[in-house]
Amino acid sequence: MILNGSTFSSYRQSPTVSGSLPNGTVVSSNSARCHRARTGDTSGRQSPFEGLPGTVGSVLCVGGNRMSESFVHDPVMLAEILGVFSAMNTGVFIDCTLGGAGHTSAILSAHADMKVLGIDQDDIALSSARSVLDDAGLGGRATLRRARFDEVSRIVAEEGVQSVAGVLFDLGVSSPQFDVAERGFSYRFDAPLDMRMDRSRDFSAHNVVNEYDVEALIDMLRTNADERHAVRIARAIVAARPIRTTSELSEVVSSAIPAPARRRGGHPAKRTFQAIRIEVNSELAILPGAIRDAISLLAPGARLAVLTYHSGEDRIVKSVMRSAETGDCTCPVGLPCACGAQRTVSRVRVSREAGKEELARNPRASSARLRVVEKLPRTEAI
Repeated sequence: MILNGSTFSSYRQSPTVSGSLPNGTVVSSNSARCHRARTGDTSGRQSPFEGLPGTVGSVLCVGGNRMSESFVHDPVMLAEILGVFSAMNTGVFIDCTLGGAGHTSAILSAHADMKVLGIDQDDIALSSARSVLDDAGLGGRATLRRARFDEVSRIVAEEGVQSVAGVLFDLGVSSPQFDVAERGFSYRFDAPLDMRMDRSRDFSAHNVVNEYDVEALIDMLRTNADERHAVRIARAIVAARPIRTTSELSEVVSSAIPAPARRRGGHPAKRTFQAIRIEVNSELAILPGAIRDAISLLAPGARLAVLTYHSGEDRIVKSVMRSAETGDCTCPVGLPCACGAQRTVSRVRVSREAGKEELARNPRASSARLRVVEKLPRTEAI
């Protein structure tokens, strides 16, 4: 099935383990682990984009194939994203991090002639997104594929996409992933160490915590989360092994951090959990190539927007975009380019942070940063 033809394929994914835990245990969809979960922002406050499928409910169940009716997705910086892509040409919009389909639903609603290719490695997110899009009457214009975002070039080729009108990366972890204990993403719940976005993969947080040596843990904590107390935390983790649950890990990390530091800057285990999640899912390792591939796929005049949530991600995105914008020109500033550098994109100046109203509604948007580039009509000399 091809995106630019008369037939538009729907949700395709490879076989997955339903409700598998890091130790290989399979949880039935009828298990008590498959429960009705309260997730995301359940305050009942309305989305400022009433009429657009922004904040939506569908079905969530971590242990099986059903989902609970309270799956809530509040897409970050939705107004800004809609503004970035307000003047798209006809083609296919690619959402490389589909999540709960909040951004995709709004894009499809705002552009009646647009089709979307949505990519996500999380089987629960894909199932929820399909329900959301179908319930909104938008499913016929959306193809969903299970894959990591660094596979975007392969997915585009397989779907026969001829013109990419825009690309979005939202690098945040969705509320359902944080808020459902069984996923093992959060220090707020007691659960097996997991943190896999793609539950069909074998490598989990349990492997990182119990198998990395001290030096590997230190490097991971510094690289992935700028953790100041990386040495103390790494040594404490190794000394406390085996560590099996999120609560055990949270206690070990908290006890390793000096008391004054524990009293400021949020939960003391926050950065460690972030670093491990990034490691488990190779988030930083795959990001540069994925952004470069996305830029190469853009049609002339099409835009790439990336939402980042911490400094490591933002540095990578900024560096790759600057490289495409400058062609990696090495000539002295202020002098004509003599190295033959070629630029492929121009930077688009937009509001880079969420507004006050959104921050009041969704505090998780406070760390979001938006960067945007636009593909030039042709490669230009610097």
